[in-house]
Amino acid sequence: MTSDFGPGLAARLPDFPWDTLDTFKRRAAAHPDGVLDLSIGTPVDPVPEFVQQALSAAANAPGYPTTVGLPELRRAAVRWMQRTLGAHVGEQAVLPLIGSKEFVAWLPTLLGLTSRSTVVIPELAYPTYDIGARVVGAEVVATDSTLSLGPRRPQLLWLNSPSNPSGRVLPVEHLKKVVDWARERDCLVVSDECYIELGWEQDPVSVLHPDVCGGTNQGVLAVHSLSKRSNLAGYRAAFVCGDSSVIELLTRTRKHLGMLVPSPVQAAMVAALDDDEHVEVQRERYRRRRRLLRDALMASGFRIDDSQAGLYLWATRDEDAWASVEWFAERGILVAPGGFYGVAGNRHIRLALTASDTAIEQAAQRMMAG
Repeated sequence: MTSDFGPGLAARLPDFPWDTLDTFKRRAAAHPDGVLDLSIGTPVDPVPEFVQQALSAAANAPGYPTTVGLPELRRAAVRWMQRTLGAHVGEQAVLPLIGSKEFVAWLPTLLGLTSRSTVVIPELAYPTYDIGARVVGAEVVATDSTLSLGPRRPQLLWLNSPSNPSGRVLPVEHLKKVVDWARERDCLVVSDECYIELGWEQDPVSVLHPDVCGGTNQGVLAVHSLSKRSNLAGYRAAFVCGDSSVIELLTRTRKHLGMLVPSPVQAAMVAALDDDEHVEVQRERYRRRRRLLRDALMASGFRIDDSQAGLYLWATRDEDAWASVEWFAERGILVAPGGFYGVAGNRHIRLALTASDTAIEQAAQRMMAG
């Protein structure tokens, strides 16, 4: 039966990057003490108990949730944006998401972009920005400088600060310059800010902060996730906010497509957004792990570049990234080659802080052992 189908969407998409790590994963797994996987930023720490309770209390949810989300959730997001990021959005300018990745992947489609459209992504970028553009056949330009775009008038420009993979934090001046440039060209700016509460050496600033957007959210969206700050990756809990006219457009489209965040998950999000204490507890876990890995990397001859914020260390020994991946695999450690995120990363590796304390300690010890 499947022979009646064409190649479909898959024909426009590359192989899933992490599948190419299988050989190194097997080599790392052969280590006498087992594999330590630092290649993917999957949270391993527990969901806060009060968030689990909020989910459970809302479990009797027989009806369909609304696409626009619970009023309580929109209000909680507004409070959090103001309290934590100093950004001002209205309740009507908040839209819950089934995790941030689905939004990143489907945004070009939801906006009606086509093969005649241009999407700008960072030079080092989370692969899904590119995937979303490929789905509609749009031209993708990977650059960190609007000057390199020449006469192009892109329809969508992605920002990511703190960066995945590099942990680079974009300064206010740069963010403002990009927003001003895009507004002159009627280009939508979307900032992926999933790691914004995890600043170590610099404090990240939201694209919706008045110093960046000038007190108006026109032409600007910010995407936020509870996966890392609250360990809710398994809940698929995120939201987007900003330009209310774009939020309205996305809401209308998502209604047709059935993109609904379950009501119990929304209740859990309200609880998580209204509490700052558990975020600080999680930050301290990551801070300790970061210090251990950073010291071990530097003692092993690696240099740490950027990494001012976020959940990763961006490291290099000025060699091909796959040589570094192999060095770690021989010690039973799996890391991600920087080339997964663009050619600019071909001599770097990315290490995630999302393994357990024990795993991070063991990884540091294996590195230090030579």
